[in-house]
This record gives sequence, C-alpha cells and structure tokens, in this order.
Amino acid sequence: MNDTPAPTATALPPLRIDFVSDVACPWCAVGLKSLETALTRLPDVAVDLHFQPFELNPQMAPEGEDIEEHLSRKYGSTTEQRQQIRAHLRQRGAEVGFTFTEGARSRVWNTFDAHRLLHWAGLQSAQAQRDLKLALLTAYHTNGRNPGDRETLLAAVREIGLDAAEAARVFDSGEFADDVRETESLWLGRGISSVPAVVINEKYLIQGGQPPEAFEQALRQIAAEQREATA
Repeated sequence: MNDTPAPTATALPPLRIDFVSDVACPWCAVGLKSLETALTRLPDVAVDLHFQPFELNPQMAPEGEDIEEHLSRKYGSTTEQRQQIRAHLRQRGAEVGFTFTEGARSRVWNTFDAHRLLHWAGLQSAQAQRDLKLALLTAYHTNGRNPGDRETLLAAVREIGLDAAEAARVFDSGEFADDVRETESLWLGRGISSVPAVVINEKYLIQGGQPPEAFEQALRQIAAEQREATA
C-alpha cells in the first residue's frame, strides 16, 4: 500500500488588475461594470483590483466648462454625433447595470481631488476604493453632481460608510496630491494615454469600455496561462 500523500494543487496568486480611469469618463463606468460582470462568471479566478488615477482634463479650471462646448472644442464633434454617442452610452450602460441620465452631465469638471480621496479610500481597503469609485461615477453620470466638489465627495464617502470627518481633513489639507501626481506620471510613462485601460499582471492591456464577454475571455485565458506556467 502506498502511503505517500497525493499532491495537492497549489493555489494560484490572484491576477493583479490595475484599472486606470477617471470618474469624468463615461466609458470608465461601462468598463468597470463590464469587468465586474465578467468576474461573476469566473468564480475560480481570484483578482487583486486596484484603481489608478488618470485625468482626462488635468488643466480644467475649478468652475468647469460647459460639456457641449468642451466636447465640440476637444473632439470637433457635432451635436448630432454627440447625441448618438450618448444614446449608445445609455444602451451600453443599461446592459451592465449602470444608468446614464440624459442631461445629467451638463459640465466637465476637474477631478484631481476625487483622485486624492480615492487614493485615501484605497488605504482603507480595496473594497472601499471600489465602492467610492462607483459612488463617484454614479454621482456624476447618473445624478449630475460635480465629482470634484467637496460636498459631493464627502456625501459619497458617507454613502459607502467611510469616515467623512477624516475624508474632510484629507480634502482640506491637500494630502496625497504628490502620490496622485506620481502615480499619474507612472501610467503616462507606461504609455497609457486613454481610459479605461485595464492592465492585468502588469503585462496585458485591455483598452476601452469592452463588453463583459471580452473581459471574461481575456481573464480566462490569462488565468489558464498562469496555471500552466505554475503546473
């Protein structure tokens, strides 16, 4: 009789996912919800999710800018083109459970302070950072709130159950500004120039607000490759 114990499977390390995005970016909301939908279909794939800062409009003044004027100037789009894009966004959002409210985004705002608070939330826990990210995406794209505004940020913090007094201290002190700028520079230096950019294991890039199926297929393949490499 062979008493040698059978070998046990070695648990694979989680896939590291860096979700580079801006709360001002509507496709980032689609991308996040699509990614999360894909993950529900992959219960055997563990992930370590991190949100990384990216500013679409780093020079935006505190008072913001009318969104129609901004998009026309920045992209040269017509009113009809913008209406078509918004309709497409509403459809894609509905497919993954995110609501884009028509007319909610009347202005484009500076989001640097939102990234500072997201950095702080990430120091509390990965779940807190994810929850604050979604709360701010919803505040802007669904409810039309300014995601750089102090009270909007603190309301989102309270909504997810974090310490609003500590968040207010962070906001008022300017804390984590250098951390955010350093991280933004890091990702720009790695060639990230548009968002959402989903980087897996610091090696694989999935760009844009892809459907859940695209994320599912990519994550399944990467997990399989990782499993084979450690077998």
